[in-house]
Amino acid sequence: MARAFGEIAGHPPGSTFPDRRALSRAGVHRPTQHGISGSQTEGADSIVVSGGYEDDQDDGDLIVYTGAGGRDPATGRQIADQELSDQNLALALSATDGLPVRVIRGRGGNPARSPVTGYRYDGLFRVDDFWDEAGRSGFKVIRYRLEKLPAEPIEAIGPSVTTGTPGPAPRVNARTQRIVRNTAVTQRVKELHGHRCQVCGEVVETATGPYAEGAHVRPLGRPHDGPDVEANVLCLCPTDHVRLDYGGIVITDDLDVVNALTGVAIGPLRTIPGHRIDLAHVRYHRQVRTF
Repeated sequence: MARAFGEIAGHPPGSTFPDRRALSRAGVHRPTQHGISGSQTEGADSIVVSGGYEDDQDDGDLIVYTGAGGRDPATGRQIADQELSDQNLALALSATDGLPVRVIRGRGGNPARSPVTGYRYDGLFRVDDFWDEAGRSGFKVIRYRLEKLPAEPIEAIGPSVTTGTPGPAPRVNARTQRIVRNTAVTQRVKELHGHRCQVCGEVVETATGPYAEGAHVRPLGRPHDGPDVEANVLCLCPTDHVRLDYGGIVITDDLDVVNALTGVAIGPLRTIPGHRIDLAHVRYHRQVRTF
C-alpha cells in the first residue's frame, strides 16, 4: 500500500483510538510497534509520542523527539548509540523533503499533553531540524525538532500519477518545510559579502538582483538557542545553506570547509574584514551535524 503523507480521510485531529491495532487499521500510524512510520527512501509519514524515550520533550506545538534504537526494552533506558539509518533516516528525509508528519500521542507521554487512555491523533507537524547529541544516559541519540503546522491545508503541485495525459498536473496537499529567516542581521551579512557565497564563491543572479541566504551556524530557537548576531551568520547560496543545515558540510576551527560525509576538505571559508565568525558556534555546529 502506498505511503500517505498528510491527513487521513475520516480521522481529523482529535480522533482517538483504543490501541495500536486500531491506529494501524485506520491508516493513521501503520506500524503496531515502531514509533516512526516510514522508510529511508520515502520519508516518515507519522510518529507516536508516548514517553518511550527518556530524552523526549513535548511542549504541545513544539516537540523534541528522540529517534529509534539503542534502548533497553525492559527499562526504557538508552544502552547504545543511535544511527542515522532506517527509521531515523526516514524522519530526517521528511525534514529535507518538506513532508508533513502525523503526530499521535499515547497515554505514556507528557501528562499535560497526552490522552488518559489509548492514543490520539493531534495533527500535522513539520520536521524543522535534526541533529545528534549525547542523551541523558550518555549515548548518542538522534533528535528531531517538530513544529505544528496550521490547520488549513496548503495546496502545492504534486507529481502526476498518469503518463501522457494533457492538462495541468494534479494537486496534492503539501507543506513547505524549509524556512529562510531574513533578519536585519542576516541582511547586513549578505550585503557585507556582496551576496557572494562564503563556501563556493557563487553569486546567484535573479531578475530582482543578486540572491543569497543568511545561514545561522548555531540554529535559532529551542533547543539550540543560537543568537541572531553577525558572528553566528554566514552568507551562503541556497545549495550550501542546505548542506550546512543538514550535515553535508562542517567548518574547522581554522575556517576550512569540509565535506562531512567524506571528510575531504573543500577549501577555505571566504572571509572579509569586518565580519568575524565566532568559533564557539562553529564547534557547536560541528558537534551536532557530524552523524
